[in-house]
Amino acid sequence: MRFSLRGAHHILFQTVVTASQAPRLAAIFKRDKTESRAFGPVVVLLTSAVMMLSLSSAAQVSLPPVNLGLTSFEDAIAYPGWLVEEIPNYYHATQWKDAQGNKIPGLNELNSLSALSHVAFISNEHVLGGFYAVEALVSAANLHPDTSFGSNFGTSGIGDLIVAPLGLQWTKTKLAGAPFFQRVMFDVVVPTGKYSSMRPVNVGSNVVSFNPYYAFTFVASDKLEISARLHYLLNSKNDEPFVGFGLNSVQPGEALHQNFAASYEVSKVVRVGMNGYALEQITDNKINGVSQPGSRERVIALGPGTELHPTKSFWIYLNSYFETAVRNRPQGVLYVFRLSKTF
Repeated sequence: MRFSLRGAHHILFQTVVTASQAPRLAAIFKRDKTESRAFGPVVVLLTSAVMMLSLSSAAQVSLPPVNLGLTSFEDAIAYPGWLVEEIPNYYHATQWKDAQGNKIPGLNELNSLSALSHVAFISNEHVLGGFYAVEALVSAANLHPDTSFGSNFGTSGIGDLIVAPLGLQWTKTKLAGAPFFQRVMFDVVVPTGKYSSMRPVNVGSNVVSFNPYYAFTFVASDKLEISARLHYLLNSKNDEPFVGFGLNSVQPGEALHQNFAASYEVSKVVRVGMNGYALEQITDNKINGVSQPGSRERVIALGPGTELHPTKSFWIYLNSYFETAVRNRPQGVLYVFRLSKTF
């Protein structure tokens, strides 16, 4: 089963730093320093959550963690059963981009190591022609930024809980006469992660998010497959933002994000291909209920990947992503190592 839940590969920063806020923020930080491809029935996935620092010229708000690059090849191929995955990720950024895509001045670096645990189950019960499915996920992360807009500040801990009480997996649909696997999951993020309004950087987001997705895999030939996962993100308001900015509430905007990949089977146990992700924020962030122009995030990433399939129920994925076309975010490179086991 390729059923990999919503990741959380990016962002656990609750506030966004602007150039004009740097002196004040520095002072605050200084004070604060004291084959069965049968899905098997559900997936447990320890997949990574790469945390990234967003930079918006207009707002102290950033999007919560989303799945960018954590899922890739044969994504929607899944059958009733269990799946367990472990996905360590490492993210390294050496620059931040503003709302126009220009590099923020200064020496700015971010290193993040994280992981996401995911459990999912596909039952044998049919609903609307598909198999009923559920899933749950929790992340852990360690983040170390080194920026010119404040002293070094880092954090680590357990992230928010993600649950999907409803999902459907279709295994018998066709497209142009070829197998076409499909899945929909209705993920909800519950703010259970480590969070404090006294800190500008947190593992938890302190918002409730609705993050459903639709995934498909088109098996174009015996060796070639094309996969994608399309997400929508809707966030609630955070009534306890970082106290350093003296705000009553912040609310991240809505966003669309997707993972996409294509792979070719070079042997019975090896697939190679290209993978990517993209995110486009479609509404402005809000501060104290007021929309903030110029606060929308964007990123596109592409890179090579490999899938190893040493046994009928075990997969290893190695994926890398090189980011470009960035707005209001750091720009860097993401490395994903994923272990998948079905039962």
